[in-house]
Amino acid sequence: MAGEQSRDKDLSEKLIKLNRVSKVVKGGRRFSFSALVVVGDKAGKVGYGYGKANDVSEAIRKGVDRAKRNMISVPMKLHTIPHNVTGRFKSAEVLLKPAAPGTGVIAGGPVRAIMEVGGINDVLCKSLGSQNPVNIVKAVFEGFDRLMDAREIARGRGKTVKEMWG
Repeated sequence: MAGEQSRDKDLSEKLIKLNRVSKVVKGGRRFSFSALVVVGDKAGKVGYGYGKANDVSEAIRKGVDRAKRNMISVPMKLHTIPHNVTGRFKSAEVLLKPAAPGTGVIAGGPVRAIMEVGGINDVLCKSLGSQNPVNIVKAVFEGFDRLMDAREIARGRGKTVKEMWG
């Protein structure tokens, strides 16, 4: 348990979207909140979570807990992604391109937050289609799943990374 707490301390979290939703009941409207949160260690591990509760802080806490459980490791080449990739989820499409060192994160809204907490410092991104933050986040993570790690590709081809990339 102590190792888990020390691991949680170096995680950074960002709130992407906070939404107030209402349910009409006999006595009037009942309000609750939903929160979309991304969590990352700024070294290639990142996750997202969606929490819903009757108050804001509880919704954010639930989102953070879910994000910590759903963390994935993103293959990186220095501080960027190894190759171009397109992630799609429903009608949201996100184009991710590697960039030269010093370029920075050229992305908007939810994609920028994901890249910052994931430790990806140089990347070019373009969101196409849907503007729904939940679907954009899921499209980015689908794109991350499509990224290939250089070591795995080299191992599959029976070569070293040095032989492939020179």
